[in-house]
Amino acid sequence: MKTLEITLVKSLIATKPKHRKTAHALGLRKPRQTVVRKDTDTIRGMVRTIAHLVHVVEK
Repeated sequence: MKTLEITLVKSLIATKPKHRKTAHALGLRKPRQTVVRKDTDTIRGMVRTIAHLVHVVEK
């Protein structure tokens, strides 16, 4: 199964609470932190919500 490597590139300070909660649900807490998640529709939707804060690489 494909995976997504998601890296938080911007700080969560001064972001909307919804975006902060989405990042935390993905496991992202600090800038430059990277997590690997399965490529599912749910994860894709979460990434789309905070696309301006993250960098995604498909593996």
